[in-house]
Amino acid sequence: MSNIVQIGPLAFAPDRLLAVLLVLAFLGGMEFIGRWTQRDLGRSSILAVVTGLIVARVVYVATHLDSYARDWLSVLAIWQGGFTAWAGAAGASAVLVWRLGTHRSAQLSLALTLVLSLAWFTGEKLLEPAPRALPKLPQLARIDGPALEPESLEGRPFVVNLWATWCPPCRRELPMLAETAASSQVPILLVNEGEDPAQVMQFLASHGVTPEDVLIDVQAALSQQLGDGALPTTLFVNGDGKVVASHLGEISRAALHDEIRQLQQGVK
Repeated sequence: MSNIVQIGPLAFAPDRLLAVLLVLAFLGGMEFIGRWTQRDLGRSSILAVVTGLIVARVVYVATHLDSYARDWLSVLAIWQGGFTAWAGAAGASAVLVWRLGTHRSAQLSLALTLVLSLAWFTGEKLLEPAPRALPKLPQLARIDGPALEPESLEGRPFVVNLWATWCPPCRRELPMLAETAASSQVPILLVNEGEDPAQVMQFLASHGVTPEDVLIDVQAALSQQLGDGALPTTLFVNGDGKVVASHLGEISRAALHDEIRQLQQGVK
């Protein structure tokens, strides 16, 4: 079962699409409340959304300082995700109280915020995919060594990242993934999908990435078996060989470390 939402040529992670829809619902709901109470809530709505996003980001970064300390500029990479929802809702609510005071519109706005927050937490749980068996790994050749023996992964948690040199998000995240793979106790397989090994090696050399954990899926069979086809995709596989989490798009160091930690602790 695919864990993406396809809209024309665009692919979205379900949780991110839900977040966008809820923000739009908030703005629409605030417009309705404003008309009903005969008060202009446009500026308050925008300020609440912006403040909520900033607070949600700041709290997330503060709770993952060990990951962001290696690259502070990555704090600005908000397209990778990394927001603390409850903090965002609290920040937005504080703005609404400050801007609207005890006016009836404040009560309705806070009620709207509460309802949409509950919708987020409920939707996030419902959208969390059930564990699924990882398809049998195809022949994966190492750039600088023998082919991967799938049997070596049996009974162990591991991570699979599907990438390609033509994919901009893949190019941005690969150095961080390779750095993490070099020291991670959980194997991280950096599987290139469907490209010539010489081309991949040239790319790795130009970006200073060691080829130790890079494998080649010449036929791009793994992405076809998974049924998603979107790159980059990162899969987290537990010791039972089941995909317990996946990340569509560029992944942050913080999110990667969180998922690896859960694999090690057997949380998923």
